[in-house]
Amino acid sequence: MSTEGISFPDIEQECFQELEKLKLEEESLVNELNGMLNQQTYIEDKIKSLSLLIPTLKVIKYEASDLVNTINDISDSSEKISSKIRQLDTARGRVDECLLRVNDLIDLEICSQGVQQAILHLDYEKGAAHVHRFLSMDQSLLKRTANDINNMSDTLKSVRTLQEAAAQLRAIVEHKFNEAVNNEDLGSIERFFKIFPLLGMHEEGIKNFCTFLRTKIALTADKNLKSAIITPLADKRYPIVFADTLILLFEGLARVIDTHQPLFETYYGPGKLISAVSILQKECDKQIKRIVFEWSKARQIQKKAQQISELSRMTSSGSFNKLEKIDPKDLDILIGEITLMHFRCELYIKFIQRKVLADVEVGITDSEQKIKQTKSLEQLVLNSEMTQCKHDLLSHYLRFEQYFMEESVAKAVTMDAVEASLQTSSMVDDTFFIIRKCIRRSISTGSLDGICVTINNACRVLENDYCDVLKTRLKQGYPSGYLDLTQAYNVLQNSFQQGRLQPGDTEQSRTAFIIALNNADTSTEYVTALVDSIIKEIEAACPNMTVKEQGKLESCLSGISGVSARLTEIIDYGLQQLKSTVIKPRVNPWVDNFLNFSHQLTEDELSSYEAGESFAQTLIMNLETLLSSFKDILTSNNYDNFIQVLTSEVTQRFEKVIMKTQFNRLGGLILDKEVRSVAGYITAGTCWSARDQFARLTQIATVLNFDHMDEINEYWGNADGAITWRLTPTEIKAVLNLRTDFKSEDIKRLRL
Repeated sequence: MSTEGISFPDIEQECFQELEKLKLEEESLVNELNGMLNQQTYIEDKIKSLSLLIPTLKVIKYEASDLVNTINDISDSSEKISSKIRQLDTARGRVDECLLRVNDLIDLEICSQGVQQAILHLDYEKGAAHVHRFLSMDQSLLKRTANDINNMSDTLKSVRTLQEAAAQLRAIVEHKFNEAVNNEDLGSIERFFKIFPLLGMHEEGIKNFCTFLRTKIALTADKNLKSAIITPLADKRYPIVFADTLILLFEGLARVIDTHQPLFETYYGPGKLISAVSILQKECDKQIKRIVFEWSKARQIQKKAQQISELSRMTSSGSFNKLEKIDPKDLDILIGEITLMHFRCELYIKFIQRKVLADVEVGITDSEQKIKQTKSLEQLVLNSEMTQCKHDLLSHYLRFEQYFMEESVAKAVTMDAVEASLQTSSMVDDTFFIIRKCIRRSISTGSLDGICVTINNACRVLENDYCDVLKTRLKQGYPSGYLDLTQAYNVLQNSFQQGRLQPGDTEQSRTAFIIALNNADTSTEYVTALVDSIIKEIEAACPNMTVKEQGKLESCLSGISGVSARLTEIIDYGLQQLKSTVIKPRVNPWVDNFLNFSHQLTEDELSSYEAGESFAQTLIMNLETLLSSFKDILTSNNYDNFIQVLTSEVTQRFEKVIMKTQFNRLGGLILDKEVRSVAGYITAGTCWSARDQFARLTQIATVLNFDHMDEINEYWGNADGAITWRLTPTEIKAVLNLRTDFKSEDIKRLRL
């Protein structure tokens, strides 16, 4: 064999590789064998344990085999027994069917003989009972029975007799019922009403009986309506006489339904009430339409609505013709009557819904049929004339209520008066009394839509009309009496041009400004109380609101927050007015007086300074005079806000004058005392802490009170966080530069 082209080193390398693989396999096999040898004792013990179980397993095998045989025997026996039982059950069913057919034949014979006798003796109840028994029989089963027996002609004859008797009785009962209705024989009416269902005339019975009830309801309603129309104006019930008429109609209908519901359930079965309500509702719609028409005519609703629309159109277009306005007082009673009528409609609708749904729940078991009946009830209510009249009443109510609210609030503003002992004027109580009254009246309608519309109108009136009046009065400004010559000249010129300057005009303007500011503050409290009260009243009046309705109400109530925000803006505006006309002209000169005192003191000068009247004492005395003049005339909230504005102005101005002053160590000590005195005075006079507003001043005084400049490092690097610095490093260095005994080079080298 030729070895040409084969490299011996390559062959040797491959051999070595194969040898290494064999060694690895050998090591793996040796390890496995060692593992098996190590487990030899354990495996032998397990084998011995299993060998001991072999006899027991043989016994279990034999017992299991016996159990299987036993079960198979039982199964065979059960199958044989069940087949016998099925045969017996089939036989029993046939016997039951036979007995039923025999009983039907017997009853058929008895009914065919008895029905004619009953008709001859005018015993319609007995005759109807025979017919009812015949109608309850399975007609197909009767035909099969007739085909199976020999005397088929007798059976068919009995069937024919009963069918003819049923037709005869139906005609007689309907005729007798109509005759009893014409004679107004209530006993006979009820008697034949009970016979209708026995003859399979459920719908006819309900229709005839409810038609009779309709005539009674119509007579009573007509009598009540005529009485309402001729009611004299002097009668105390005249303002709500048509609401009384509507209430009498609903009460009469409810009484009819309550009284006759047991008859329907007993003789016609549950689930039939909706048929009766549908018929009675037609009369209800007819009478409601008549009542609302006469009410509208007597109260001149269309004329008043047209007049209000015309007034609204003229106001929006800016034209002012001599169109007589309707006095809101004249609408007050009318609106009350509308709410009462609307609420009674809502109550009656809830009444019939509750009655019919309860009857459906008891009488109908099929869920699809329940849904169908429920939808029928919804359509009955939705498409009724009563619902349309209810919507018309709500429309009239919302139009009149809006006009009443707007005009009454405008009247309250026009008749605004101030009592000497009060901090607010009459317009606040009057306005919120009107708003609360209107919203409560909307709640009494029982309509969530009406409630939401009225609340929205109230928000609009408060946010626009009412707040605009407050803002306008604050725009007149607060005459301070502390003006320079230029400002005084400008004020006089403006006052003359606008015709506002009268004898005593300054004091009146001050009073008007303060009253308007207090009115705005008190109004915020009234708004909060209004929201809390109406939420509780709405929840009590509408306890079963859906999630959608609750969301709608919450969205509507959120509009009141806009009123609160607007009032807050007005208060802030008024305070800014006081700041510019009262606080700044006084505070700036008082604080600037600080510059007249030297704060580079010797020990002797320090003693003299402390013995005399200091800057802080003078400032506190001036602040006391200013605050005391506003303390009794402002509300507590406004007074606190006034102090906050004053404090802010004092601290800002104080900081400016400090930065214009030079200090030594004793001057810094005096400054620290002065800042603490002023801060303590202002804090003691308020229900809130003013320390925060004095934080920058306090820190400036602390820095200027250092014995050595290096103390800043101890304060600035405070590890426990006891000081929250309001000053930046640049500002601290600027403050340190106010100390004449600190070198600017050292200050620049500070690392903060």
